[in-house]
Amino acid sequence: MTKIGCPYGTHRVIEPQGVLPQPAWKIDNTMEIYDNELLIEVDTLNIDAASFTQIKKDAQNDIAVMERMMLDIVEKRGKHHNPITGSGGMLMGTVSKIGPAWTGNVPVKVGDRIATLVSLSLTPLKIRKIIKIHTGKEQVEVDAQAILFSSGIYAVLPLDMSPSLALAILDVAGAPAQTAHLVRPGQNVLIIGGGGKSGMLCLYEAKKRAGVTGRVIGIGSSKGSCDRMRHLGYADEVLQVDATDPLQVMKAVSEVTNGQMVDVTINCVNIPNTEMASIMATKDRGTVYFFSMATSFTGAALGAEGIGKDVTMLVGNGYCRNHAIVALETVRESPILWQVFHELYA
Repeated sequence: MTKIGCPYGTHRVIEPQGVLPQPAWKIDNTMEIYDNELLIEVDTLNIDAASFTQIKKDAQNDIAVMERMMLDIVEKRGKHHNPITGSGGMLMGTVSKIGPAWTGNVPVKVGDRIATLVSLSLTPLKIRKIIKIHTGKEQVEVDAQAILFSSGIYAVLPLDMSPSLALAILDVAGAPAQTAHLVRPGQNVLIIGGGGKSGMLCLYEAKKRAGVTGRVIGIGSSKGSCDRMRHLGYADEVLQVDATDPLQVMKAVSEVTNGQMVDVTINCVNIPNTEMASIMATKDRGTVYFFSMATSFTGAALGAEGIGKDVTMLVGNGYCRNHAIVALETVRESPILWQVFHELYA
């Protein structure tokens, strides 16, 4: 008899009892499905940028050490939930079994290739083997299984893109969709980390929404990141500035906006201590959207209070209605984005 589960996965929580799977320290990753679950044969993990960067740094770029660290996280927690960054990522695989009470957000059948749009930090996962770690695109080839709860969101992979490319785009789907919601014609917009995966999509959406009367500014810490933004052509200004230096960022943004600062800041970087740069570059009553999972929201709130800055700050919710469609269409609409994403992630 199939066991009956909670739509939100609380039946999988081992420790501590009484919480949801995401904040739980440990969840049950046995792969016998409950009535409202979907079983996935997983071939690729797309590790969250903050998590991947931390693992790579602590392993000193040693692939074997990175592999052991990832396996250890899943062994201890039943999910790939990085205990240091608190973040996870997403996965790609093939549907192998569907519970009789399953209700998903889109039609799906056994054999479909899907990408989960919920975090690995709440997804029951069992890795049988790590086949290859791709350090350049934060993806890990695996032989694994995972469980998706009926409340979980997912996308059936598109036929016009390679699975690797689609996964890279869907991993950051919330960022361009939220940018599309936030940016208005004529606004000054700052994208911190504009040369990265999510940042490039946000540059396009910001320029599309701000229009010819608006101004889009991209910040990158490296020459490569800045060159990539210039190559795309969606930033009116490209600044090579260290985002962990708030005074330097404020000065650079002030110079290119004649002291007006920006209406909207989108923070896409995967390193800590960029909260104050985001806040200080934004005008009073402006909006800061922290997409980065490296953000300290306590630091952002207390920091804004400490300098008397009245800005609206938004948590980087990875979900936004129709975000998968928006992200995929963003790349399809732009030939230059299509080319760059193919070169980096396909």
